[in-house]
Amino acid sequence: MPTEELKQDAARYLMQTYTRQPLAIARGRGTKVYDFEGREYLDFVGGIAVNILGHGHPDLIQAIQRQAAQLIHTSNLYYTEPQVKLAQVLVDHSFADKVFFCNSGAEANEAAIKLARRYSHDKYGAGRHEIVTMKNSFHGRTMATITATGQEKVQKGYEPLLPGFHYVAFNNVEELEQAVTDKTAAILLEPIQGEGGVHVADREYLKQVRALCTKKDVLLMFDEVQTGMGRTGTLFAYEQLGVQPDIMTLAKGLGGGMPIGACLAIDSVAQAFSPGSHASTFGGNPLACAAGLAVCRVLLEGQVLDHARRMGEHFAKGLSDCQERHRVVREVRGLGLLQGIELDMEGKVVVAECLARGILINGTGEHVLRFVPPLIITEIEIDRLLDTLAQIFSKQAA
Repeated sequence: MPTEELKQDAARYLMQTYTRQPLAIARGRGTKVYDFEGREYLDFVGGIAVNILGHGHPDLIQAIQRQAAQLIHTSNLYYTEPQVKLAQVLVDHSFADKVFFCNSGAEANEAAIKLARRYSHDKYGAGRHEIVTMKNSFHGRTMATITATGQEKVQKGYEPLLPGFHYVAFNNVEELEQAVTDKTAAILLEPIQGEGGVHVADREYLKQVRALCTKKDVLLMFDEVQTGMGRTGTLFAYEQLGVQPDIMTLAKGLGGGMPIGACLAIDSVAQAFSPGSHASTFGGNPLACAAGLAVCRVLLEGQVLDHARRMGEHFAKGLSDCQERHRVVREVRGLGLLQGIELDMEGKVVVAECLARGILINGTGEHVLRFVPPLIITEIEIDRLLDTLAQIFSKQAA
């Protein structure tokens, strides 16, 4: 279908909840995608940190094909092997003891919020239910998760929001200490704020947060929807930051493109969920879990994590060099293959210029560019982006 015809049909039939780029993607292979006219684009968006193995990875395709031919869905009234096996892999390679599967990051965070409140209610009674989250955070689009999100633009028009949420500045332990009271059930934060502008949590700050939670018997919840599954060079970002949470949420890269989310917890907390206390019809379905297993095997049995760590270091150095050469770059932030640069100009101009040059990038906010390519990205491809950015910044300066 021609791109213009597709755009017209989309305007006619789809709710207009997205500002889309003027590009219709027909297919993908590796780190590249192609439009209906056959033009090639280097993908530094990766489905917004989802396509961690790139497009069309053979192991992922084969796993989906095999499972689709065998069993797609049964509901959670019965046991299925892919679900139990994927849960075992996640438990074996994390701090957690139990897993709840759902379909998205928002649902995973919804489950985490409910689990924290349920646990606190069972242990302390009805008065201890509040959740402290961070300003500039992003946790999803359900009513609970937009309330948890510390950005007014996400919440606007949906008031009244749910009660029991408080916001503090990220990386500010003094403000956090003041916000934690005898009504606090949990603290929820992202190790790296992706949608909020690619801000990395300070290691010492996280240690202080962990100590505060332990002292006050408050649950520490990490939203690793964007940072998990190798994005920072280890399977989970908390491994590099030296702090273990009580609850962690995953989605995005977990299915390599198939919709799946997960809420992981230590056993003493997970026990708060009993039969009937939470559920998801499609959560943990055999097809999505088979995809998740394939992704995990590639990450854990291959060299992808080591490669991602090396590419992240190369990328960060290249962006820092770019900052030194171009005044328009205010700051470089990130970890691994979640990198961002803050600009002294509108980011959407650079996004459009890159698209015209055959590279897909993403802006978050007005002045920040976020890069979340597939973990299989190469040095040559990173250098191509860096050269393109340099050309665009030089053009703007001129």
